Amino acid sequence: MSKRKLTQNQTRRIQSNNAKALHRHKKKEVEWQDDMLGESQDGVVVTRYSVHADVENAQGEIFRCNLRRTLSSLVVGDKVIWRQGNEQLQGVSGVIEAIHPRQNEIARPDYYDGLKPIAANIDRIIIVSAVVPVLSLNIIDRYLVVCENAGIEPVIVVNKGDLLNAEQEQEVESQLQIYRDIGYQTIIISAETGKNMEKLTALLSDGTSIFVGQSGVGKSSLINYILPMVNAQVGGISETSGLGQHTTTSSRLYHLPQGGNLIDSPGIREFGLWHLEPDQITKGYREFQYVLGTCKFRDCKHLNDPGCALREAVEAGRISPIRYENYHRLIESLSETKSQRHFSV
Repeated sequence: MSKRKLTQNQTRRIQSNNAKALHRHKKKEVEWQDDMLGESQDGVVVTRYSVHADVENAQGEIFRCNLRRTLSSLVVGDKVIWRQGNEQLQGVSGVIEAIHPRQNEIARPDYYDGLKPIAANIDRIIIVSAVVPVLSLNIIDRYLVVCENAGIEPVIVVNKGDLLNAEQEQEVESQLQIYRDIGYQTIIISAETGKNMEKLTALLSDGTSIFVGQSGVGKSSLINYILPMVNAQVGGISETSGLGQHTTTSSRLYHLPQGGNLIDSPGIREFGLWHLEPDQITKGYREFQYVLGTCKFRDCKHLNDPGCALREAVEAGRISPIRYENYHRLIESLSETKSQRHFSV
């Protein structure tokens, strides 16, 4: 049975009730006095919950901590300053007092809360797609725009390759060639059969990586393969909507046996880009950069404008027409979404 969509008033009421519940919960928490805490030390946030976070110290020990109310936001991957309590109180072992400056972060837009950071201090974003229900290059491009604006190197991974016959796999490879031609790394894998999984684990062995992708593309299955002891809950494809079911409930950072770290964050069904400006969308297309600024007119919209260097590059075969079309679809959807938000305010 399909789920009934909530109205805006219902959504606001639910969020208000959640906020009140969190406030009541916080009021019951122990107020840590200074003499109850040890010396300040560095740590890394490895799990983020609604009102707590798990911090790992330099020795690899993990402690559940409260957060100082002065902290604006805290996400998995944050490097923090924290203090351990002299004893454990109500299951909590310490307090996070400050966050070191972030090397980078990725965030998703929220209609009510603005930008919500997902994770910080990331070396690599693994964009996970799948051939079921269909491989969407438009969705891949959305994630690539985020990666380019965050300055984080992406890797495009297509899961469930075991469902492809030889002809279908060749078709997917030809689609991925568009991205290889502009410098992105791509891999077709299968968590079910282990196909090319050694290539993926080799990539993950250096630095901190994060999986992003719509629900149902097999992120949890990949984690089960890479870290079988974790036993991440695996979701399926909804028979009614064709969309994947959300499985992960809190963001976590895992240490990989071969080296490197992997962050698993809750599935994102639609990675909205309405918080970006058109020039940021344009910046997200790396192959456009060598052409931009050479159009005949400064305010060129890169459509039917006379002397558009970008369109000429497409016609000459130097830029993929698929990427060019996806770019304008993103620009158009951005304008429509912002108009709707402006009208509803």
